[in-house]
Amino acid sequence: MSSGNPTILITGILGRLGQLLARHLHEHSNAQIIGLDDQPFINRPKDIIYYQSHLQSQKARNIFRNHNISALIHMGIIHSPHIEAEEHYEYNIEGTRSLLDYCSSYDVPKIIVLSSANVYGPRPENPQFLTEDSPLLGAQEMPDMRDLVEFDHMMSSFFWKSRDTETVILRPVNILGRVHNAASNYLRLNPIPTLLGFDPMIQVIHELDVINAIISALRTGVRGIYNIVGSGELPVSAIIDELDVQSINIPHGIARNTLNLLWALKLTSFPPPELDFLRYVCMVDGSRANNELDFSPQKTLKETIHSVHTI
Repeated sequence: MSSGNPTILITGILGRLGQLLARHLHEHSNAQIIGLDDQPFINRPKDIIYYQSHLQSQKARNIFRNHNISALIHMGIIHSPHIEAEEHYEYNIEGTRSLLDYCSSYDVPKIIVLSSANVYGPRPENPQFLTEDSPLLGAQEMPDMRDLVEFDHMMSSFFWKSRDTETVILRPVNILGRVHNAASNYLRLNPIPTLLGFDPMIQVIHELDVINAIISALRTGVRGIYNIVGSGELPVSAIIDELDVQSINIPHGIARNTLNLLWALKLTSFPPPELDFLRYVCMVDGSRANNELDFSPQKTLKETIHSVHTI
């Protein structure tokens, strides 16, 4: 981005990643930060402007009308299957569509969105490393991924059609840290359940490295779709060994039925469809981000794994 005093709007600023990003920008840039989310912002820093609103409201549109937004960083995507499908779709898809309309109407020059490498889908026929040109097949076997895949397709279409906007789509691998997502929640279990006869290689990335990738994407002239990877890959069993916790091998059928029941009773935070990531490989090639964003992870694989227990 250009020098001066840019104004950066962060949706989903109340999430773990949103707050980390806001803190980084606050400490390392001269940007005016505006946050948008749908809950009260407790202990908001006084120099961050905050709006509590849904994405489709007139209040949200007025943010774009009243501020000269230099960049939108859209992190306000819901990933919780506990939410009803209709509400999920309304928030993720219709909300994003509204944001794109605001950006087009008020000439926002830069949009960065956080998708996920999971959109490619874990499949037995996957090559060792998937590139950004690989088809997004995550929703075929995992209905709960449907919104995220549609969101990614929507952003890809906007990227190709709106050539005057620097659109950046980031697809990070499994994010670990103090985030509350499927990967981090899974590795906090003790014992950690694994699937009998399966031990796929998986990729993980530290939450702070994801923030660094977003910062890299803010540079003027950067546009494109990028896989964002951490410092390496390991079999599931090796990650569990590194955490020095017990594991329990369970046949897939029993694991799926048990997890379905626990999920229905809201006794687990691990969505049942995520079991496929413990069966099949879904690894990505991060060379494009390395070459074009000059992004490389700063956290070691060991630091990344242990970050799920960081206080």
